[in-house]
Amino acid sequence: MTRITLAATALLLAFAAEAAAAPACEIGSYRMANGSALDIGPGAAGQLRWRRTDGLTGALIRAGKDRWTSTYGWTERPDGHALTIDDCGRGGIRFDDMAGQREALIQRDTRFESNGVELAGRLTLPPGRARVPIVVLIHGAEHSSALEDYSLQRQFASAGIGVFAYDKRGTGVSGGRYTQNYLLLATDAVQAAREARRLAGTRAGRVGYQGGSQGGWVAPLAARIEPVDFVIVSFGLAVSPREEDREAIAADLARAGFGSAQTAKALEVADATAAIVESDFREGFERLDEVKRKYAGQPWFSAIRGNYSGFMLSASAQDLRTQAPALVAGIEVRYDPMPVLNNLAVPQLWLLGGQDRDAPPGETVRRLDALKQSGRPIDYVVFPDADHGLYEFETGKDGERISTRQPQDYFPRMRDFILGKPAAK
Repeated sequence: MTRITLAATALLLAFAAEAAAAPACEIGSYRMANGSALDIGPGAAGQLRWRRTDGLTGALIRAGKDRWTSTYGWTERPDGHALTIDDCGRGGIRFDDMAGQREALIQRDTRFESNGVELAGRLTLPPGRARVPIVVLIHGAEHSSALEDYSLQRQFASAGIGVFAYDKRGTGVSGGRYTQNYLLLATDAVQAAREARRLAGTRAGRVGYQGGSQGGWVAPLAARIEPVDFVIVSFGLAVSPREEDREAIAADLARAGFGSAQTAKALEVADATAAIVESDFREGFERLDEVKRKYAGQPWFSAIRGNYSGFMLSASAQDLRTQAPALVAGIEVRYDPMPVLNNLAVPQLWLLGGQDRDAPPGETVRRLDALKQSGRPIDYVVFPDADHGLYEFETGKDGERISTRQPQDYFPRMRDFILGKPAAK
């Protein structure tokens, strides 16, 4: 994810926690009677989650031995759907009035080495022996296991695309220590792509990356180190983490109705928090305390959310010193992705959320436009109603956003780009 810090990690961990206790035998991709695909994946403890390629999703709550009822998105509101799973999926399923059968996807687990660390990966292929494109899924900043959580490994395979997912270092069943060092993560991704090609053998066609959020910095860098055939960036950025936080804070204040004078003061706060992160949480706390004393009583102060600044304002200095380094190890606050993007000849598709509070797309879109005009092979889509993770949402009475679904065209855009099909107009 692009949300590279503590607030980001906390939010995505909430989604990742859904991988808790789903019975593994029920997880799979199912081909429905009308030809559509339905993915059944892990959910919150004791639950499953269904997803369709049109972006609809719901939580599944057990209502009997083989029966589950659904709630809409993450709202906990019943949506009227019901699922029956026969013999843990082996006998097929029935979603509402439509039958479906589990797809015989081919999965090959592996372990491979990168920079002295052993990483765990999995290649998932469509049935048969045909040559297929391979997409390597690159983590965001989450600490959870991609092998457990990433539904795309089944959804892409169901759509005729080979998928290689892996637990990045320090997560899941991979070795090493968690880090946000983009160069190190990019070299790991290069090794993952090599392992994907090796496992796929003669079935490997075009090979490329899909990186979500923080993966939007890592994937282009990996493609620059060792060329691939395509790169997809989902809810990523063409600015630095520091610029991300500042742009997010400016958007926070604009949404709350404040003007340029208040925003300029809020960016003093952003400078103070960035200095702490750059020091690896060793120094700069006095300056942060100073700006907090100066501005904490101002009406605009509570509107600051940013990327990492909001969390840092709410945490104690002791917690930041002791807990934050493990969550954001290796982060390069001033990492500039533009030298890579200016020199990357690999075709790219960028998919951005117009309502993304954590990775605001404004400056990124301006930079992508400039790259396109300079001849770089880049296309992008902004989904106007989507927040980070490309989730549409409802706003609760408390002002918090509740994710509902992904845009209808999000998955098809990625699928068609990987398959080399022209984008629908």
